Amino acid sequence: MLILACGPLGNVGDTTSRIKSALESAPYIAAEDSRKLTRLAHDLGVRYSGKVISYFEGNESERIAQLTEILISGADLLVITDAGAPGVSDPGYRLIQSAIENGVPIQVLPGPSAVTTALLLSGLATDRFCFEGFSPRTAGARVTWYEKLASEERTIIFFEAPHRLQESLVDALSVFGPNRRGAICREMTKTYEETIRGSIQELLEWSSGRDILGEITVAIAGFDTSSQSYPRERLVEMVQARESAGISRKEAIALVAKELDLPKRMVFDAMVGSKAVGR
Repeated sequence: MLILACGPLGNVGDTTSRIKSALESAPYIAAEDSRKLTRLAHDLGVRYSGKVISYFEGNESERIAQLTEILISGADLLVITDAGAPGVSDPGYRLIQSAIENGVPIQVLPGPSAVTTALLLSGLATDRFCFEGFSPRTAGARVTWYEKLASEERTIIFFEAPHRLQESLVDALSVFGPNRRGAICREMTKTYEETIRGSIQELLEWSSGRDILGEITVAIAGFDTSSQSYPRERLVEMVQARESAGISRKEAIALVAKELDLPKRMVFDAMVGSKAVGR
């Protein structure tokens, strides 16, 4: 059986008794970091005797065959990552696929989730949300990524590297505008846990000039169609008026979006839909 264990985000007290038992009894353990596994077991007061196999992003592909062979042999394999659920922005998805293809049963030991924890801490709408993994590392790809999410009506949750947080928020502001609500959740369940809530402008101001450390999860409110609804014809007229003044279409779209606090993608789509000839 493939056993997927959702480990604690930071506070070991969140570890379930089922995970403790699985650690003690599993003959094989695929761990993202063997040192962190040892520390977790020590903090939990449990001992494991299973063979530990290194299983992280860098060697995930080459480990699949070995781990699948263990499962096909009839042995149990416990997969545990550094924090949260295996397969959610961590190694695990490909192994799950392989197990299913080979008829190996799968068991999930539920536990902490950075996604839902941040959603609840954010204070944003919880009835509908989407998880987008890690944001792209490069500025150009990140802006395009944000633009595709600009009209998303669900609360948006994603992970961000602490050293890229400020530049990511700069890109978010350029696409979503300054007033979209959001939250930065840092070091959840750990000693220095911190949640910063506010507009994207306020989040950016908070991040400026700070040495930000730790695990970061960001939540951004979905697009509110009822409070920010403009007829397409009006958006087209506003863009064309600025074009007539000698401004390029790209700049005109950005100006209108900023003025109306709308996603640039919405203004762009209005222009495409109108089939207006641009400069």
